[in-house]
Amino acid sequence: MKTGFAMSAALAAALIVIAAARGHEQPGPHGYSAGEPGDPKQPSRTIEVLLSEMEFTPARIDVKRGEQIRFVLRNTGKEDHEFLLATKKENLKHAAVMKKHPHMEHDEPNGTRLAPGKTTELLWRFSKRGTFEYSCLIPDHREFGMTGHVSVK
Repeated sequence: MKTGFAMSAALAAALIVIAAARGHEQPGPHGYSAGEPGDPKQPSRTIEVLLSEMEFTPARIDVKRGEQIRFVLRNTGKEDHEFLLATKKENLKHAAVMKKHPHMEHDEPNGTRLAPGKTTELLWRFSKRGTFEYSCLIPDHREFGMTGHVSVK
């Protein structure tokens, strides 16, 4: 009986972790706040973003509404870093989940996690005007200033 209870408790805990991890992956009822995943068949402008200890370079990017950006993300730091593009409010909410699950992996078109020395690309079309944030939501990284902003006009 104790084994069955322990297995049930372990399964319930695993499902809670999965639900928390997957809860941030889905766009809202009107899509992602900062736009939508890009189309590789459409032209894009390439912007390289360096992720290093507690900063992004560049920390500010200006784009036009409708513009598609191919982000080339390079982790030049000595530890894992993330790039998650959303609103400040969404990133703060996601950061709270990350504090509880610091090793959470991302599987969204608007974000990724990179090990030191790794490079990846993210293709994004900015279909909405506003100011959006990209952050590293690994616990304490955002708090130490690892954020950047995209202004869409």
